[in-house]
Amino acid sequence: MRSAFQSDESLRDTLKEVIGELGLSAREFSRISEIPQSTLYKILSGHREPNITTLRQIVKTIRQLEGSGGDFIAIIAARPVLDKISEKKMKIGDRLLTLREYSATNIEEAIIAAVRAERDGASALVCAPIVSPTVEKLLTIPVATIIPQESVVRAIEVAARKIE
Repeated sequence: MRSAFQSDESLRDTLKEVIGELGLSAREFSRISEIPQSTLYKILSGHREPNITTLRQIVKTIRQLEGSGGDFIAIIAARPVLDKISEKKMKIGDRLLTLREYSATNIEEAIIAAVRAERDGASALVCAPIVSPTVEKLLTIPVATIIPQESVVRAIEVAARKIE
């Protein structure tokens, strides 16, 4: 938004950059934002300056796509697990959801993190099976449970090697 006050070129460059960071083409952004494709292309190419209505629609769409309206999924796990998550955004259907990490090292911290995530505006929560039944009783948002199949098998194999 700040770039809109600097110059038309700054706005254009920032808009191109943000659309790219969102993993969208100009066509996809146009469809999601309901800004006519020709209008968006003219703005991006510098052949047209956006009017205030179009600028508001651009900002509104970016905020929705970035999840700043509480549209994020909270992930509660130990720091080593969270460090393996490379994506901070996930595209599901037409929505680009933000993934927000909440580190916890024990059950109590996980419960506190779950309550904090809901207060922060999380739309849903992902957590370990040991804490999910308790969290589901406390929260009003959907809770999904992590089922780590492959990592459990690998951990068993490592444990078996350690006792040989």
